[in-house]
Amino acid sequence: MASKARPGERIGSFRAFYPYYLSEHRDPVTRVLHFIGTGLIPFWMALALFDRNAWWLLGVPAAGYGLAWIGHFFFAHNKPATFRYPLWSLASDFVLFFELITGRRKFSGEQE
Repeated sequence: MASKARPGERIGSFRAFYPYYLSEHRDPVTRVLHFIGTGLIPFWMALALFDRNAWWLLGVPAAGYGLAWIGHFFFAHNKPATFRYPLWSLASDFVLFFELITGRRKFSGEQE
């Protein structure tokens, strides 16, 4: 498992970032909340498209970030990577989502 970046030190690539991301997402409840939030993003986007109402897009950050942050603050007790690495964190949410769906990773976080 990759060690955490030292304070003030930036992680230089997505390949180096993803193990750090996984280390911050070992808590099973946090993983489930990320999974649900990430899975709801296409729902809100489709709803906005089919209803032709952009107001539904407000559900995207509420589902994606709201549930994830609940997991971090109340269950994993750590700070979301979104604050320092917003794009890599977003990409990692989708990578983890697909790894969970395909069984490459477990919700328990035991594989890391």
